[in-house]
Amino acid sequence: MEVRVRFAPSPTGALHIGGVRTALFNYLFAKKMGGKMLLRIEDTDQKRFVPGAEEYIIESLKWVGIHIDEGQGVGGPHAPYRQSERKEIYQKYVQQLLDEGKAYYAFDTDVELEAMRQRLKAAGAANTSYNALTRTQMRNSLTLNEDQTKQLIDAGTPYVIRIKVPMKEEIRFKDLIRDWVVVHANTLDDKVLMKSDGLPTYHLANIVDDHLMQITHVIRGDEWLPSAPLHILLYKFLGWEAPQFAHLPLILKPDLLDEKGKIIEERHGKLSKRDADEMGFPIFPLTWNGTNADGEDITSVGYREAGYYKEALINFLALLGWNDGTDKELFSLDELIDSFTLGRIHKTGSKFDIRKAKWFNQHYLRQKPDSELADGLVNALQQKNIACSQEKANKIVHLMKERVTFPQEIYEQTEFLFQEPAVYEEAVVQTKWNQEAVTLLTTFKDELVTITEFNAETAKATLHTVLEKAGVKIGKVMPALRLALTGAGHGPDLMQIMDILGKEETSNRIEKAIDKLVIIG
Repeated sequence: MEVRVRFAPSPTGALHIGGVRTALFNYLFAKKMGGKMLLRIEDTDQKRFVPGAEEYIIESLKWVGIHIDEGQGVGGPHAPYRQSERKEIYQKYVQQLLDEGKAYYAFDTDVELEAMRQRLKAAGAANTSYNALTRTQMRNSLTLNEDQTKQLIDAGTPYVIRIKVPMKEEIRFKDLIRDWVVVHANTLDDKVLMKSDGLPTYHLANIVDDHLMQITHVIRGDEWLPSAPLHILLYKFLGWEAPQFAHLPLILKPDLLDEKGKIIEERHGKLSKRDADEMGFPIFPLTWNGTNADGEDITSVGYREAGYYKEALINFLALLGWNDGTDKELFSLDELIDSFTLGRIHKTGSKFDIRKAKWFNQHYLRQKPDSELADGLVNALQQKNIACSQEKANKIVHLMKERVTFPQEIYEQTEFLFQEPAVYEEAVVQTKWNQEAVTLLTTFKDELVTITEFNAETAKATLHTVLEKAGVKIGKVMPALRLALTGAGHGPDLMQIMDILGKEETSNRIEKAIDKLVIIG
């Protein structure tokens, strides 16, 4: 049988990075097994629907390189792939459950449901859910006769349809990550299968869709593990063979660290947007400007816009809860597909570590051709109305490539190459800008005019000649020279900086600093 997996997000806002990992693990497994991956949009909760979320999900998957074989945005033989468009399909199967006595109508109002919970709570009951015991005391088609039930339906009384969970039954299934899971039916509640608006809940819709779409493996987040026994029961009620399940471990909150990486505070629980906002890293693959399911306005920069490469993000996410059994950390997408097995997924959650994501990004940036980074730099500068030749861009990339983590930092850390210093680092002025340094810089500036082919090598040779004649070591003048050229006390290779600035600009900046800065001491 062909392996078929699905990624089935709800369009309730931006796609969480944990959802991207779920999609990735589905994709890697499908490709490893020569199967197909489907995209289904589970939008039956219309109250939490967010416009633009579906398009955002599709664009996010495309960006990270997860190719959808069938489903929303692609099409296929099992369309439609939006659950809101499959209402009639679900009606057929919920009616089957009703006819066979495996589901029932429940007419209880919110007030009646709350009263039930309060009664049970007052009685000290450990379980206050709507279940095999409490349903006998509620207003449903199990306690009403057929005529009463029909009258309520004909009168338009709001109702839901609940599954009738058996009182005595052991439900068991083998999870591909967690091994055998065994649950007694008396611990389950009679979940709603069809809501009062006529749309199914997740519990019914995903079972019906997974069966009709011939899904062989359901690979989803750990938060769905408590619902899995109910889903197994539904497969049994409908007379279908259940797919194989694999519940992925959580992505956990990162610990709070100091600058040296020492733990200041250990944090526990599932990674949230609040954690990301507090600690200053993205939680979504792409920038999201919109609302969330609660109607709150959200503006959050994504990994793409923050300067992360998709190769780095994929590599990072793949190792959050999985490894190939070795110490290998760097994988291309093809290598991940080749190495991936569900058996190597961890059973416990993995701490999120943005430092590792940055490490991956730095690695993949350094693998990029200089010409590609230079093109990106030129384009970025054009958007700022700054002219930069390709030759200059290539030199800047060569200068900065080993020093940055994100491509945008190439410009951010070399603004001084396009604009002479307006201010100078005061601490360097106080300690390094002295009469000896000024005298030597003046001589060096005067010698620059004698250089016919100005570049890093000739500039360095000229500076060494000046210093040798004066009997001064280079360390005595380098901080002052850097200050004059960049305004700062630290930075990339100074000879290459002069090469990029050119002879005239180098001379002008030295002269300006000499005229502007007051000698201390």
